[in-house]
Amino acid sequence: MVFKTKKKNEEFSMGDNMEKEKTNTPDINSDSEYVIECQNVNLWYNEAHTLKDINMKFKKNCVTAIIGPSGCGKSTLLRCFNRMNDTIDACKIEGKVLFNGKDLYGKTADIRLNRKKIGMIFQKPNPFPMSIYDNLTYGPKIHRIYEKKILNSITENCLRRAALWEEVVDRLNETAMGLSGGQQQRLCIARALAVEPEILLMDEPTASLDPMATQKIEELILELKEKFTIIIVTHNMQQAARISDYTGFMYLGELIEYGKTVQIFETPREKMTENYITGRFG
Repeated sequence: MVFKTKKKNEEFSMGDNMEKEKTNTPDINSDSEYVIECQNVNLWYNEAHTLKDINMKFKKNCVTAIIGPSGCGKSTLLRCFNRMNDTIDACKIEGKVLFNGKDLYGKTADIRLNRKKIGMIFQKPNPFPMSIYDNLTYGPKIHRIYEKKILNSITENCLRRAALWEEVVDRLNETAMGLSGGQQQRLCIARALAVEPEILLMDEPTASLDPMATQKIEELILELKEKFTIIIVTHNMQQAARISDYTGFMYLGELIEYGKTVQIFETPREKMTENYITGRFG
C-alpha cells in the first residue's frame, strides 16, 4: 500500500502521530466513554437518500476523521450533530443521534444548549466583521455574560488555547478581517471555545489555508483534544493519518469502514477503503 509509516518505509510520511501507532487508543467498541452515538441514522433531502443507516460512536477526548469522496455525506453527517440541517427545507432525518446519552432530536431536546455544547468550524474562516475582542465576547454575551473582567478573562484564555494570543494581544480592538487566513481560522476556533463546548466539529478547516497555517491548525487540534472531543471532515488523507485517533470512510451515504486510524490506513478490512486511500478511485 502507498500509506506506510516512516519506521516501516520512507516512501510516504504519515507523521509522528501515526508512527506511534496510537497504542493508547481504545478500540471503537471498548467501554471507554463516548459523547456522540449515531443509531441507524438516515437522512433525506426531498427524495435523495443522503445518509443510510449510519451507526457510529465517537470517543471522548479523541480526534475522529471522516473521509470519503465529495458528495458522500460527510458534511451532512457532521451537521446532524448540531442540527444545522434543520435550516434546510425538505430535510428529513430518522434514527437517533445521542449526545451524552440524550437524543439530540428528541421532543425535549434543548437545541440552544446543544449548539452551545457542540461548536462548528467551517471550511472557510468566517470571523464576524467586528473587532477581535468583540468576536471572542459575542457568544458569552448571548449567554448573558456581561462583566468586563470575566469577558477579558475569556478572551485571553481562548486566544491562548487557540495559540493566537501572542500574535494579537496588541490588536484586540482592531478588525478581525485584517488577520491572515490562518489567524482568522484560529480566531474562529477561539470564538467557538468561548462558550465552553464539549465537542468541536470541523468541516475541512484547513482546505483554504497554506501549508504553514495548516500545520498550526493541526498542532492546535492535537492540543485541544486534551480538553475537547473533535470530529473533522477532511479530503486530505495525510491530515487524517497525522492527527486522528479514529477514521470513518464513507461512500454514497454509507459508512463503509470505521476503526482506529492506524488500522484503516495500514490494514483496511474493506477493499473499497483500500482503493480510496491509495488513490485508485474517488
